[in-house]
Amino acid sequence: MGWLQSLWGKKRDEAWLPLYNAVVLRARAEYWYLAGAVPDTVDGRFDMIAAVLSMVLLRLEGEADGAAPAAHLTEHFVDDMDAQLRQIGIGDITVGKHVGKMMAALGGRLGAYRDAFAGPGEPLETALARNLYRGQPPADTAVAHVADALRALRAGLADTPLDALRQGMLP
Repeated sequence: MGWLQSLWGKKRDEAWLPLYNAVVLRARAEYWYLAGAVPDTVDGRFDMIAAVLSMVLLRLEGEADGAAPAAHLTEHFVDDMDAQLRQIGIGDITVGKHVGKMMAALGGRLGAYRDAFAGPGEPLETALARNLYRGQPPADTAVAHVADALRALRAGLADTPLDALRQGMLP
């Protein structure tokens, strides 16, 4: 039971858990860390989950009824981050503060990626250098690999029906 569930006594909508699990599985794919040179660290894995989750959340923004699924995915993200923090030894007293920072980081990354896809302005590669690589980007080919893979994911998500997404079917 996550800290929010125990705090508010409500049960999570598990219908969107397969999609969240698919996001995490995709974010853990080794090509991000090998060809994309994403740091294989706690921070790097968090940033990759945030990047893939952001692509899914951007897809849901295009749905008339996408707010509820986005909220459920975000709740699963909070529960997952809560559990991960506890697993690495963060105590009850500070876990909420850490999760709050993670939520702010997700929101910042979502905004940066949204802006990068919106048109003229900061390109995706620049947003990735700042958010995924935390200002220390690797070779241009690695950044291009991640940018191309995220663009392909975003394009595939646009063609994936909402029901298929809910079942965890990422393109």
